[in-house]
Amino acid sequence: MNKKTKQQLKYTQNFLQSTELVNKLINMSNLSKDDLVLEIGPGKGIITWELARTVRRVIAVEYDDYLYKKLSSMFEGRKNVEIIKGDFLQYELPEGKEYKVFANIPFNITAEIIHKITEKNRAPQDAYLVIQKEAAWKYIGYPYYKESLRSLLLKPYFEFRILHSFQKTDFRPVPDVDAVFLHIRQRRKQLLKEKEGRLYQDFITYIFTRQNKGLGNKCKRIFTHKQLKRLARDNGFNMDANPTELRFEQWYRLYCFFADRVSAEKQALVAGAYDKLMKEQQGLDRLHRNRRKRK
Repeated sequence: MNKKTKQQLKYTQNFLQSTELVNKLINMSNLSKDDLVLEIGPGKGIITWELARTVRRVIAVEYDDYLYKKLSSMFEGRKNVEIIKGDFLQYELPEGKEYKVFANIPFNITAEIIHKITEKNRAPQDAYLVIQKEAAWKYIGYPYYKESLRSLLLKPYFEFRILHSFQKTDFRPVPDVDAVFLHIRQRRKQLLKEKEGRLYQDFITYIFTRQNKGLGNKCKRIFTHKQLKRLARDNGFNMDANPTELRFEQWYRLYCFFADRVSAEKQALVAGAYDKLMKEQQGLDRLHRNRRKRK
């Protein structure tokens, strides 16, 4: 990470102050004495300490040098706590091992953290995150907010729920934004298998990134007009609607029709849409980083 990112991390993490509140959050979760729990950015250790009393093992990954040394001293001799110095975004998540995440994360790297912990084959059974409210809404989508590309790409595999809303005074320093306690849970029965998941990713991304206005125009190359009218009627949406106006259940039914009833030739039109978007975003990220370095 560059110097500016380090400073951003330092100033965007807002620490909880109350042990009583931390225990309340733990009691809202399904953590048990048998669990392995990964904590992101333990900070001053208030959550770490209560987790250590509750679960079998805690692995806490801290980026800040000063806080890491303080935590190492605080938990020296505590056999079920491991403090790791490093960047969580570079940390290798357990593979093929059951674990959970419980953390008050730096708000400015929320998207990167959620992207990492929802990776296939490495995702935790459950993740409990203190997170900015508006960011949580974007991942949850309906009923808190409109569906987004992010929410739709994750919902076949995960369920999202807000368990608690914080007061700004629960934190030090006091944040400028509202925060909530978000539960991300792997679906017990995932809605898509790996091969289906790839087609679903491309299907959703293709439609969201088309420049045309209205769902009917965005989908006209992959559905016939007759198919679109039928889908709109059967699934209760208007062909002039924006993609964000449909709920996940409607999108899932659209995808199922596309996968089962549309020709391979038309399915090929969406192939690679997700990877293309990811490359474009990576290019923009590099451009922004280079601009920041020049300032």
